[in-house]
Amino acid sequence: MNTVFKALNDPTRREILELLKEKDLTAGEIAGEFNISKPSISHHLDLLRQAGLVESVKEGQFIYYSLNTTVMDEIFKWFLQFKGKKAK
Repeated sequence: MNTVFKALNDPTRREILELLKEKDLTAGEIAGEFNISKPSISHHLDLLRQAGLVESVKEGQFIYYSLNTTVMDEIFKWFLQFKGKKAK
């Protein structure tokens, strides 16, 4: 879970997740939304993939990225376990 929180700590990676919320995108389409180098975007995508927050599928010469909502569900469940606990 530390990898997930580390990945979410960066505003660029959070913005990538926002983009992928709308639809699956290629690395080039994602890079086109930012004013940083393509290798930097690839690095961010790799960290998101390592954290399990995004998945990638190769179609022809393109790699499409999509959200992995399973990991998000696990994070929400983890947070919800604290809801309702009373301070002593």
